[in-house]
Order: sequence, then C-alpha cells, then structure tokens
Amino acid sequence: MSRAFSDIAFTTSVKETQERYGSREGNRNFELAEDPRNELTEAEIHFIQARDSFYQATVGENGWPYVQHRGGPIGFLKVLDTRSIGFADYRGNRQYLSVGNINADDRISMFLMDYPRRRRLKLWGRARIVHEHEQPELIAALEDPAYRARIERAIVIHIEAFDWNCPQHMTPRFTEEEIRAQVEPILIENENLKAQLQMLLKTQTSN
Repeated sequence: MSRAFSDIAFTTSVKETQERYGSREGNRNFELAEDPRNELTEAEIHFIQARDSFYQATVGENGWPYVQHRGGPIGFLKVLDTRSIGFADYRGNRQYLSVGNINADDRISMFLMDYPRRRRLKLWGRARIVHEHEQPELIAALEDPAYRARIERAIVIHIEAFDWNCPQHMTPRFTEEEIRAQVEPILIENENLKAQLQMLLKTQTSN
C-alpha cells in the first residue's frame, strides 16, 4: 500500500525529477506507507471546519489549469463524512470557469491554509455539481443562514487523497478578528492604566 496522494501526484516525470535532484529515495517512503491517508481523521476534520477560505484548482478541456480563491464565514466548507466535503456555491462574476471545468473534468485539488500557525492541508478529489431541485436537503445542509448571499448550486468533493505540507516558506498572516483578539487585552490594560493615572493625579492635586 502507498499514500494515496503519491499514487496521484508521483507521475513518471515527477519521479524522474525527484531522481535528478536527489529526493527520490526520501519520497519513496510515501509509496511504502501503510496508511493511504484518503480518509479524514479528527485532525483534518477540525482543520477543515475552522477555515474561512481555500484555493482550488481545476483544469479546462484545453489543458490549462485555473486556480480560484473561495471564501466565506468560518465553517462554510463542511465535512459531510470522512471521504467527502462540500460547500454552497454563491453567485459571483458569472464566468463559471471552475464550474465549467468540473463539468468537463471532475478532478480538483485544494489548498487549505492556516497562515497564523503556518499549516497547510492539500486535498485531491473528484467534484460534482449539485442543484437544489436535485438534492434540496444537501443544499440546505451546506447553507449558512447567517450569510446573506444567493446559492446557485453546491459543489461536493469526494476525497481521493490528502497530505499535510511543511511550514517552510509560509509567511504568517492574520485576519482582522485574530489581530483584534491579540490587541484587545493590551487596549483594556492601557485604559485601566490611564484610569489609574488620572485617579493618582486627582489625588495629588487635591492634596
């Protein structure tokens, strides 16, 4: 058995390139691993549920790849079971590049980023488009009632493989909420110190 991602990603040309640059032996361990890593564990599920964005790549009939950023409230990308995830697809610029690509070729790759902690989860899967009249209960399960946007369809991905990336070369970035959580205690402490200072000055003045 081997890691599922190596079965997909380690093509002949990739193996030849690994050999050329001296990493073939180390990467061979992925092909000898007992755990295929194509079924989500609690670690992956928790990571996916905590994301507010991801990047996805599809390929058109002409062979050109297309990378798209998708964002929404935390948890908009939902885990349906240990082999499938999905999200509601809202109206955008109406070019339908990713949707069109998926209709022609269901293969998809995804990068899920945790910039503050410098963690990255890579997913390979097969996507399908679902419309409300086909599976209304699935659309309802993927909808976020607090997010005011029109759902046009859902995209469901059957996971073929996943892999965690190393943090090397990943620059930490923080959302407004994350910065606020770090700064707010300092601001509160600063206000308390200002109040204490004012009280002290009043005391000295009255004396």
